[in-house]
Amino acid sequence: MAVTDLAGAPSQQETIDLRKYLSIINIHKWRILSLAVLVTILTVLVMLNVKSRYAATATLLIESQQANAVSIEEVYGINSSQQEYYLTQFEILKSRSIAEAVVNKLNLQDHPDFIGKPGLISRLKDLIPFIPSAESKLTPEQRELRQRDKLISQFQSRLNVSPIRKTQLVQISFVTYTPDLAAQVANAVGEAYINSQLEARLGITQQAASWLGGRLGELRVQLDESEAKLQAYRAQEGLVDIEGVRGLGAKELERLSEALTEARSRKAQVDGFIRVIKQYGINNIEKLESLPEITAHRGIQDAKNQLILTERRVSELSKIYGLKHPRLIAAKSELTAVQENLRSQIKKLISGIENEAQSVKENVSSLEEEMAKAKNQYQTVSLKETTYQSLEREVLTNRQLFETFLSRQKETQATSNFNSALARFTDLATPSTEPISPKRKLVVIIAFIITLGLGMLLAFLLDALNDTIKSPQDVENQLGQRTLGFMPDLPHKKNQDLPLYSFFSDQHKQYAEAVRSIRTSLILLALDKPLKLIEVTSAVPSEGKSTSATNLAFAFGQMEKVLLIDADMRRPTLAKRFGLPAYQPGLANLIAGREQIDTCIVADETSGIDLLPAGNVPPNPLELLLSPRFAELLVDLSARYDRIIIDTPPVQAVSDSLVVAKQADAVVFVVATDETRKGAIQSGIAKLLQTENNLYGVILNKVNMKRVAQSYGDYSHYGYYHYYSNENS
Repeated sequence: MAVTDLAGAPSQQETIDLRKYLSIINIHKWRILSLAVLVTILTVLVMLNVKSRYAATATLLIESQQANAVSIEEVYGINSSQQEYYLTQFEILKSRSIAEAVVNKLNLQDHPDFIGKPGLISRLKDLIPFIPSAESKLTPEQRELRQRDKLISQFQSRLNVSPIRKTQLVQISFVTYTPDLAAQVANAVGEAYINSQLEARLGITQQAASWLGGRLGELRVQLDESEAKLQAYRAQEGLVDIEGVRGLGAKELERLSEALTEARSRKAQVDGFIRVIKQYGINNIEKLESLPEITAHRGIQDAKNQLILTERRVSELSKIYGLKHPRLIAAKSELTAVQENLRSQIKKLISGIENEAQSVKENVSSLEEEMAKAKNQYQTVSLKETTYQSLEREVLTNRQLFETFLSRQKETQATSNFNSALARFTDLATPSTEPISPKRKLVVIIAFIITLGLGMLLAFLLDALNDTIKSPQDVENQLGQRTLGFMPDLPHKKNQDLPLYSFFSDQHKQYAEAVRSIRTSLILLALDKPLKLIEVTSAVPSEGKSTSATNLAFAFGQMEKVLLIDADMRRPTLAKRFGLPAYQPGLANLIAGREQIDTCIVADETSGIDLLPAGNVPPNPLELLLSPRFAELLVDLSARYDRIIIDTPPVQAVSDSLVVAKQADAVVFVVATDETRKGAIQSGIAKLLQTENNLYGVILNKVNMKRVAQSYGDYSHYGYYHYYSNENS
């Protein structure tokens, strides 16, 4: 899947090629398997020498509450319902005191399982006694104490206390090399814990009884003193029923408060009325009679009703009679009398209100004095009550403490000889018949599996460190060049060249088909431009460039007139391979002008190609290749032959091949598979590209076909050539 980066250039996402990793494993499978088998054998030998370890488990039930005759948990300060209680008990089971008790009871310091053999470090120290050790400075007592500490630590490391979830059960397990000893220790730990708890509770009970007895005498004295103080204060203040006295005082205060509030309210009303009268004036009857306090008075209401009736009669009579009529005069006289009566009533009412104001004022003053006296009396009673209640609380507290301690003392005395265990065994430990470790079969299997994995990792590491070219993908991805084809690695003796005419052998038809495939690739790449001059080179020596050039010439020779030139005038090899004498003139002689072309070219009857050997080795091969005569010679030879294959020295060794590349139509670069490092190849290709950009591709040489079939699979279709050849034969 292609993605585009910020610059707009497409980049290929990396994918995991599982076939590659499987091929690596397939290549190194026998090495990996051998390593796994070797380690497994060593593991088996080690497991046979490792001592078996046995475990025994006892189950203990820790009670949440002790079965006491009387409940006195408060004396011990234990809340056994809390989780912390059980956690504490588990830690006690693993404590040093329990461990020491079991070690002493079973005399474990003399048991073989606890007598350690000297280790490698101790043996090395014994070999160099001249170096002082820290232990040599200790006294015998200190050494014994140190050994004792090591023994206890070793014992605790073998002991395991495991509570069972959501129960009061706990499992005590011990691991050692002897089954009987493991069971004895597990049971002994449980017994030591039960005994230690009984002893601890008995000691606490005795201490509690002693402390309660002494504390009880002090509390009795405190109670007597507090009761005496209370009685003396009651007699001094003459208190009989202080609560009743305080209740009467409260009621009196409440009554006086209500009366005072009512009197003050009335005084405020009367004072407000008097202020209005003074504002209106005492003779302003018209305004005064409009006041609500006056109009609401019954006498005023009666007088006003009489006035209204009289005014109505005068009005009626005035309509009937004249002003001097006796009846009208009598009615007016009566109206005057009624009005005078109304004024008189109003004045009397105002006078009465003024008198009431004075009375209300005196009443308020009297009530305030009584209220102040009642408050003082109530505060005095309250103060006495507070003191009395304080003394009474002290008596009650001392009495309660005394009764509580007295009860606890009796309970403690009653239960001092009642020893019920906090824990008991539900299952005793029994000797085991099967060891818990080592799991020999499991260890061997795990060792085999881990070694297999480690071998695979090592194979991946070696492959990652191997920076040679191994496949066409490496040519394309790492070198950036096309792959023209490959040439299988034929069986031959070490440090010897391949048989010269392997291309024509019926036993190596697959090899011949591979060479023909390279020939076809070159022809297809140059359909528009015939490649007459083809240079064959490599990065370093011993990559098989001469062999590749020879066989490529054989392949083209089946179709065309071909000339094979040995341009490696420093270390020529073609003349020797074709069985030519050392004095055979060749390319060097032609360029120097000492020989003719016909005398230098040799026809090979077996392959049907012509050969131009290097000739006599000159002192200055590079100068000969740079001379114009070399270029002219190539032009002349191109007119005579359809194809010319030129074998040149390695690029990294000398620069001869770079000079020839300028004259060649195409350059073919030979790479030995899984031999030459990538850096050297990249450097050689870079030199060629800088000189002349006519590099047509890379030939992979010395390809291990068996390894290819196991790993990459890229050449699996080439097996068809072998099959096809066998069918035709």
